Amino acid sequence: MSSTSISPNTSVQFIDVEEDYSGQRLDNFLIARLKGVPKSKIYQIIRKGEVRVNKKRKKAEYRLESGDAVRVPPIRVADPKPVVKVYDKTLKLIEDAIIYEDESFMAINKPSGIAVHGGSGVTWGLIEAVRQIRPDVRRLELVHRLDRDTSGIILIAKKGAVLKVFHQYLLNKQMSKIYHALVVGRWPKHKREIDVPLKKIELSSGERIVKVDGKGKACKTEYRVLDAYKGYSLVEASPITGRTHQIRVHCQFAGSSIVGDQKYCSEADLAEQKVHGFNRLCLHARELRFKHPETGKQMTLVAEYGPDLNKILSGVKQLAAK
Repeated sequence: MSSTSISPNTSVQFIDVEEDYSGQRLDNFLIARLKGVPKSKIYQIIRKGEVRVNKKRKKAEYRLESGDAVRVPPIRVADPKPVVKVYDKTLKLIEDAIIYEDESFMAINKPSGIAVHGGSGVTWGLIEAVRQIRPDVRRLELVHRLDRDTSGIILIAKKGAVLKVFHQYLLNKQMSKIYHALVVGRWPKHKREIDVPLKKIELSSGERIVKVDGKGKACKTEYRVLDAYKGYSLVEASPITGRTHQIRVHCQFAGSSIVGDQKYCSEADLAEQKVHGFNRLCLHARELRFKHPETGKQMTLVAEYGPDLNKILSGVKQLAAK
């Protein structure tokens, strides 16, 4: 048994959803409240129907509404762990990366290597750091996610109503996302769209990856060449759907994996990139376009490249000049 003391919850609980949490996914709602319960256990009780919303089974991605009654079965909950203190240097780095903020939400140019939230062996993430930077803000919630090694723009809502509007934008494709990716090889200018289904699979090692699969979910990404170098291309990628690792797998499918992609780049390409010091995933969430969730004003937010990505791009240009 773990050294963490466990206190059993022997009775069914009913949690009423307040207006401020309307729009939040059921899984995220439970994860925030069942401190110490493994995420795998939370997904298990949802999948088995032990969690009910208004007496009905719901999937993990169900968006809660104000007034919903969530039934939580008896479950063993570990005593909450103390809040992890993020280093001041890291907090300063993240505060300096804020590119927009008002009373509704904030936008941050997330550095590569920082997870968006703690868990799965990660003690803290971007959202935990932001809550320490803004301790007086009652609610701070991730609007969407980025892979740990992907840099660029990410939104954090300050109000439940704002989070709900953003989720509607994402659901109804009312938010335009633009990524920049440095890929291996010369990307043909005529290759402007990748439209192949993707499916998540779990390897025997337990690692989860995504593959092109006819039985997977529909998935489409639009591409445009921004620049071409010797052996590499800089492309703009606009995901029309929002699947896990979508851009990364579509680039691999096109024969031009993203530089530094430890999951989807070949070992030979990774070895060559390492020689040149290209040691990070070269995928950057560059731009978001949407209407302000409260004022309706059209917004375009842009995240500049960080020093690490600029250094790699300079290295690629130097190789081309030789």
